[in-house]
This record gives sequence, C-alpha cells and structure tokens, in this order.
Amino acid sequence: MKHVYEYPRAALTVDCVVFGFDGGELKLLLIERGLAPFKGCWALPGGFVRVDETLDQAALRELEEETGLEKVFLEQLYTFSSVDRDPRERVISVAYYALTKLADHRTRAATDAADAQWFPIPDVPSLAFDHADILTTAIQRLRGKLRYEPIGFELLPAKFTLSQLQQLYEAVLGTELDKRNFRKKVLGFDLLIPLNETHREGAHRPAQLFRFDPVRYGKLKKKGFLFEL
Repeated sequence: MKHVYEYPRAALTVDCVVFGFDGGELKLLLIERGLAPFKGCWALPGGFVRVDETLDQAALRELEEETGLEKVFLEQLYTFSSVDRDPRERVISVAYYALTKLADHRTRAATDAADAQWFPIPDVPSLAFDHADILTTAIQRLRGKLRYEPIGFELLPAKFTLSQLQQLYEAVLGTELDKRNFRKKVLGFDLLIPLNETHREGAHRPAQLFRFDPVRYGKLKKKGFLFEL
C-alpha cells in the first residue's frame, strides 16, 4: 500500500556562492536569470534538487549546467528556510560556497541562465531572492575559515609568490597585513615548497615562486595541526 503524507512538503533547492581570485580582487560568479521570478536579475547559480540525487550532486550539476564550472572546491554552507524566500512556493535552500582559480575556467551561461559574469565583491549588484543574505553568510564563513585552514590555495594558481598569497588574504579579509609578520608566519608552517622559478610583476624584482604541499598538510592535520593566521 502506498503511503500518503499527511503534510505538504516543501521544495528543496541548492544555491552556490562561487568565489574566484584574479590576483588583486576577490570576485563572485553570478548568473542573470532567464526565467521568472526575478527574470533579468542577477542571482547565485543554483536550482531545484532532483529526487534521484544528493545535495552535493545537485550543487555540482547546477554549477556545470548554468555556468560551465566543473571540479571546484565545494563545501556546504548553511540552510536558508524563511517562509517567504521564494514567491513561487515554500522553498528551502541548502547553500554551498565554492572556490576556483579564475584562470582555470571559462564560464558560460546555459539552461535557465541568460548570462554568467564575475563581479568584484564591492560591485555586486542587487540579488534575487534572499541571495544577498546567503552571500553575507558565505563571506563570513570564508573569512573565518581562511584564518585556520589553508583553503585559500584553492584560489591561487599552482605556482605563486608570497606577495600573491598575501594579496589574496588581504582581499578576503578586507584588511592590510604586515608583510614581514605574514611571511614569517606562513613560512613557519613549512607547508610551502620553494621552487627554482621566479615571477616578475611590473618593474619589481623577480620573486620566488612556491607551491602548496597538500600531502604534508594532510599528515599534519591528522596530528591536530591548525593553520592559524
């Protein structure tokens, strides 16, 4: 006998806050909605969860379908459940935040997205639904997590200078950091592998390149290591 639920069920969606770093600014990936409600407005990539997929699968699928992004760092953020957050029906959204290297991906709009663009965080336009609240929560999470876990390396190229690393932290945290103290602390973690390569920016002297050592970090993390800045 088929069971009949006594209570109506809310629809379930996923929304993705995708951060990218271009070497100077932290940016956010947005789509222009091609369908009502909020047609023509900017919004976070996302959509409804299918009955035959997990939340993670839905988030990855929506990202690929609406923006062309694949294989990004993705982590669940928070659940948003205000009763009137969607004018169509009762909708609960599980939000994710994603980190990607801008140079590694080309974005494209597809399915119900009319356009997909990167916006510097200070220049983000008005957003559809409650996506401004979701973005605020994601920025707070990113800033907090960046201080104790090296997720920032997901935003940098595979090879980077210490100046590029510091610029990333300053862009995310929204504050200037003392150059000497930052470098001393970062190098003290012994998680960077120095390379016999340099990178020149403008008229400055060539700077040494480094890469992150995820294997060493994984071993240290098992022992209770924290990447505290």
